[in-house]
Amino acid sequence: MFDSLLNFFNQSKLDDDTSKEEDHLTLISGVLVEAAAVDGKIDESEISKIKKSLIHFFNISEEKSISIVNKSLEKMYNLNSLHYYTSKINKMFEYDKKIKLLEILWEIILSDGKVHDFESSLLRRISGLLYVSDVECGNAKKRASVKIKEK
Repeated sequence: MFDSLLNFFNQSKLDDDTSKEEDHLTLISGVLVEAAAVDGKIDESEISKIKKSLIHFFNISEEKSISIVNKSLEKMYNLNSLHYYTSKINKMFEYDKKIKLLEILWEIILSDGKVHDFESSLLRRISGLLYVSDVECGNAKKRASVKIKEK
């Protein structure tokens, strides 16, 4: 699922800029945890999927992935955590990377075959906080849907 995002982010990654990679890792983990928890609960399968995705995406160890996800889970209970993540993403990511992130979030949401009102609302909220138009968010959803059907 994250192959296209991995390629996209790796194209612009600096060779020795580990703090930038760490920042991206933390931001993406935080948004994924927020998306998983939007329905009021986050189960172990969702946490496992996030950890595996981070390992694959950033080519990091399982221990590091566990640590980053656990930190994101701790911040999840902070009412301003979504705003924190999106404001950092706005500063660090270019517009097309934001759209790619929305596409991945849609893939996660669509993976169970249902879109709950909470999930749809979250994506609209995130796209607004990232200054991505509703049209672009809708197109990201369509691309994610096609990818899921191809699997």
